[in-house]
Formats: sequence, structure tokens, C-alpha cells
Amino acid sequence: MKHYDVAVIGSGPSGASTAFHLAKKGISTVIIEKETLPRYKTCGGGFVFRGRKNLPFEIDEVVEKEFHTVDIYLGDKLHFKTHREDPTISMIMRDSFDNLITQKAKEFGATLLENHKLKGLSFEGNLITLETSQGNITANFVIAADGALSPTAKMAGWKEDTRKLIPALEYEVEVSDEDFERLSKEVRFDIDAIPYGYAWSFPKKNHLSIGVASARRTKINLKKFYQEYMETLGITNVISESQHGFQIPVSPRTDGFVKNNVFLIGDAAGFADPITAEGISNAIYSGKLAAEAIFESNKNNELAGKLYIEKIEENLLPEIKTGLWLSKWFYEQKTVRNILLKKFGQQFSEAMADVFHGDRSYPKDIKKTIKQRIKDLVF
Repeated sequence: MKHYDVAVIGSGPSGASTAFHLAKKGISTVIIEKETLPRYKTCGGGFVFRGRKNLPFEIDEVVEKEFHTVDIYLGDKLHFKTHREDPTISMIMRDSFDNLITQKAKEFGATLLENHKLKGLSFEGNLITLETSQGNITANFVIAADGALSPTAKMAGWKEDTRKLIPALEYEVEVSDEDFERLSKEVRFDIDAIPYGYAWSFPKKNHLSIGVASARRTKINLKKFYQEYMETLGITNVISESQHGFQIPVSPRTDGFVKNNVFLIGDAAGFADPITAEGISNAIYSGKLAAEAIFESNKNNELAGKLYIEKIEENLLPEIKTGLWLSKWFYEQKTVRNILLKKFGQQFSEAMADVFHGDRSYPKDIKKTIKQRIKDLVF
């Protein structure tokens, strides 16, 4: 039975980049992937610059478009535009993007096992046996990087009801040459295009990724709001479209992130940005922290878990918790929000651009700041 120091479940950005960092440090690492790469992955594909900065290699070969300017709309009344020297959002397709990161990990010695579906975990001391569809392997650590629904987390004993999962619907849309020419120049977010959420239009190389997401966990006719958003964009001639529904975890798990030498990262941990629902950058960042913890502990199981928790509690978790409060306020207190946006909308847009670039994080005193601005407006 083959043994590895670390088994990473999933070859998405979090799993593949974690394997890269581990393998580069000489830690024997295997990536367990249930499909064959490259494979399609549901995702808007808007990769913000802070995530790109956290990758230790260039990704130019898989970037379809770069946007230095981002447009934020609030109905027909408010429109804010931000511009940065570096690309705020790089458009990628996850099949080629994930495959690139995995290949980079393999260059440093990581093993990729494709068509290996994880079927079970068993624990004996510090040794974990992974039962896969093509045989068993053992490891000292397991990194659960298998997305929002994370079968690995369930097998390791985590509960399902400790995160907030929000619904989203995304379409890969081929439109007429005229519409593509018109819409391919702008990456845009439309606040309130769906109740308690937003819609987006992300131009790719030869098609558009268009979607809607609600920040409220409730039953909602996403397709209806998608169709209404298509009208907002002025699209009347759809050549082809493929629909992909998914859930985004926008709050961290409340029952921990390490259990029996299994580490949760990315969406499996609930680390997506609560305001924008963007998950790739925090997925990559959390994977990097997990790899650092294992290396710095000299592969000591107890110390590695302790270090990982310390690392995510330093910045990542406080930022997400602030983002959770801000998201609830932003999407549910629309009247007050709109008053503030009329006066401070451009400042808000610039601040969000800074967050996307990793130049700032969500302030820890956000409640105090917003309450003071409301007070200034009222009195």
C-alpha cells in the first residue's frame, strides 16, 4: 500500500496550490482527483488580483482576458467605475487553470491520481487510510480541498449545518458577434439584480459567463432573475448557453477546521468572501497556510493542527467575520445602504477594488464606521 506524508483531496485551486507548496518543500504529496484533468468546473472564473499575487508562478497562458476597470451598477441610478494599473480581475476557465496549477505541483514531485474517487477514511493513531475507487493508500495528513459539499469533511466527522451556503446560477453563454463586441469590454456587477444579491457579466475569450447569486439562504427562482438580467444586458439573441447551479459557502464552519489530522481549506472550510462570494483567492491562501503549518511543524500532527488554526485566526477568519456582518447589512438594509452609496459609493467601490488587490482588508471597526456615517447623514 503506497504511503504519502500528505493526501490532498481535490485538484481545484486550493488543493493543487497546497500540493505545490508541500511538494516544493520536499513533503511527499498525492492529489486524489475523482475525474480526469482537464475537466470542466462550475465557476464564474473571475480571479481577483490578490489571489493571483498568492500564486508563486505566472498564469498568463491560461488567462483569457484581463480587466483593469470594474463597473458596479445599482439599477439605472448609480454607476461606479474603478481602475487599477494591475488587472483587478483575470478571466480564467477552471479546466485549464486547475490543470496548470496541478502540473506545477507535479513538477516538484507531487503525485496525481486521476479517476480516484475517495470512498472512505479510517484512522489508526497518526495514520489515515484512504479508500479510493482504485485501491487504498495511507497518509499522515489529509487536506480536504473538495469544494463546498466536501465528501471528505463528512467522512471525517464534520456536520453539514455549520456553514451558510448561498445559491448561485451561472451560464456559459455564446451570443451574437454584435452583442459580444459590446459586452466583452466590460466586467460588471449589478447589485440587487436579484433580491439580496447581485448579478455578474464576465467576458471570456469567445463567450460570456453570466450569473446571479443571492446572499440569502432561501428558495428562489434563480432562472427568472437570470433571464431578467439578460434583458438588462440587452441580449436578445442567444446562440448557445449551458446552465450550472451551485452553492457557495460564505461563512466558516463553526465546528472547527482540523479533526484527526484532516485539514479543511477553501470552500470545504467555508472561506469564500461573504460580500462578493468570490472563493478562489481565499482557497489558495488557506491552502498555503495549511502547507506552511505542516512544514513548520516538521510534520508533527498535533503541532501542525495548532499552527494552522493560529494562522487562519490571525487574519483570514477575522476578515471573513467582518465580511459576514457587512454582507448582511449591505444586502438587507437596502434603504440606508442606498443613501450611503449615493454619497460614498465611489469610495466604497475603490475600497472593494483595494480588497480585490489585497491592498486592504475589511476593517475590524466596520460597525462603528458605518454607524457614524449613518449618524452624520441623519443628524
